[in-house]
Amino acid sequence: MELNGADIVVRTLADEGVEHVFGYPGGAVLYIYDAIFKQDRFRHILVRHEQAAVHAADAYSRSSNKVGVALVTSGPGITNAVTGIATAYTDSIPMVIISGQVGTQAIGEDAFQECDAVGITRPCVKHNFLVRDVRELADTIRKAFYIASTGRPGPVLVDIPKDITVATARYTPKRGEVKLRSYSPVTKGHQGQIKKAAQLLAHAERPMIYVGGGAILSDASEEVKELVKLSGAPCTTTLMALGAYPGTDDQFVGMPGMHGSYEANMAMQHSDVLIAVGARFDDRVIANPRHFMQVPRKIIHIDIDPSSIAKRVKVDVPIVGCVKDVLVEFNELYAQARTNTEKNKTALAKWWQQINEWREKKSFSYKPSDEVIKPQSVVEALWEVTGGDAFVTSDVGQHQMWAAQYYRFNKPRHWINSGGLGTMGVGLPYAMGVQMANPDSEIAVITGEASIQMNIQELSTCLQYRMTPKILCLNNRYLGMVRQWQELDYGSRYSESYVDALPDFVKLVESYGHVGMRIEKPADVLPAIREAFTKYKDRLVFMDFITDQTENVWPMVKAGRGLTDMIINADDLKKGEKA
Repeated sequence: MELNGADIVVRTLADEGVEHVFGYPGGAVLYIYDAIFKQDRFRHILVRHEQAAVHAADAYSRSSNKVGVALVTSGPGITNAVTGIATAYTDSIPMVIISGQVGTQAIGEDAFQECDAVGITRPCVKHNFLVRDVRELADTIRKAFYIASTGRPGPVLVDIPKDITVATARYTPKRGEVKLRSYSPVTKGHQGQIKKAAQLLAHAERPMIYVGGGAILSDASEEVKELVKLSGAPCTTTLMALGAYPGTDDQFVGMPGMHGSYEANMAMQHSDVLIAVGARFDDRVIANPRHFMQVPRKIIHIDIDPSSIAKRVKVDVPIVGCVKDVLVEFNELYAQARTNTEKNKTALAKWWQQINEWREKKSFSYKPSDEVIKPQSVVEALWEVTGGDAFVTSDVGQHQMWAAQYYRFNKPRHWINSGGLGTMGVGLPYAMGVQMANPDSEIAVITGEASIQMNIQELSTCLQYRMTPKILCLNNRYLGMVRQWQELDYGSRYSESYVDALPDFVKLVESYGHVGMRIEKPADVLPAIREAFTKYKDRLVFMDFITDQTENVWPMVKAGRGLTDMIINADDLKKGEKA
């Protein structure tokens, strides 16, 4: 069958099982958009900015385990998309981005809306392609999907010159699995290493299970739960892995790291056998690696990406492979290897006694108020109203940390945030992607008055496609996390961190056709959220919570400090200053 390049693009996407494409048209992709107009196999979502298209495709993938797809034009279209691509790359999210390019004869001639898409995106994609022959177009797109979704996932860019979308070629449907000679990711772990690790954990007296985003990406939540229950060990999950293990379970000790719980950080530091499952020991988790490695312990590290193992800390038993596949085998071998002697039971009981003593610090406690809304209480109220079942997206800053600390996630893929890159403005487009992938679910956006304005134009997209997320804006009139650092490290010199000219969010949201609320009293927090999720179930609701301007995120490990060198709360900080 002879098709032009644009029809080949659309046909290939449909054959890959694509159901939604997020995009924005422009000159270089008009033939593709014309082909989209003539098909009915997938739905196109018209965003208001290319950055939002990529963020939405990103969240579509995170919340569904499908490959998200974004479509943008050349020049500013692809440069606007770069932030979203880099965000997905840092968090290892499988995604395919199709970008238009000027005609092949014009490449390098400074043509209108020309830019080097391949060169610009090379540092922030798993791979990218420039298609120069229409006969290679379908196979290239198929390769993109295969590369994006296998091994350590990531975004893949396919740059298509406009003349390629006009040229014709014979279209051959996909036959069998895609195979690349130069790309063959390992999925099965080395059995000898797995057996060694199982033996090591079986004889641990102070075991600790540290779970990262790789566990969610590989759909290994059930295997993680089995391991935790088999071992009886405490479990901590990183910001990117919240929900991989139930947040309400007694064996869950909270999130580790810069704003993690006291008990999680202390257990990470003082364990004798630490098993890292799809985690990478990043700076926000273990802080100073030199301090972290001062305590003698054995470390087992499971990851699909060999370059991530022993990158920041020395490990004793490296296991390269898909987390899910490795854990299936590990759990079986561990069940055979574990010992239930009185000595082991006594040691584990003593370890839990110590952990429960650390828990007594109650490091996530805060001082409630009847006068001003505490941001933590808003997240707690959201948990109460939704029963912990909502998909929660967030922007980046203090509100992100409060969401992670106080919304106890019990399910994987329900917490959608930018972890590695820390991108502001993702919350609303993330909610759009989540809703397209999970149309009947409750969706909440936890954001701040600064972050929400970075992509607030997507309220228009939400109206057009009848999207109904509930937006909880924790409005403290500051760039909250910046202000916190300025208070602690810069002598309270609040340089350019106060937001001095805010819109009336209620009027602004209503002008977009949605429901707006302004909440100023603590007593009104729970009723407002309940009303949003019941009375306005089928509407987008923006709740502008006027919160305490002085509230900080505690606990906190300052940059460069050791994992256990924690400031628990403001009182603890004052004691340190006096000392």
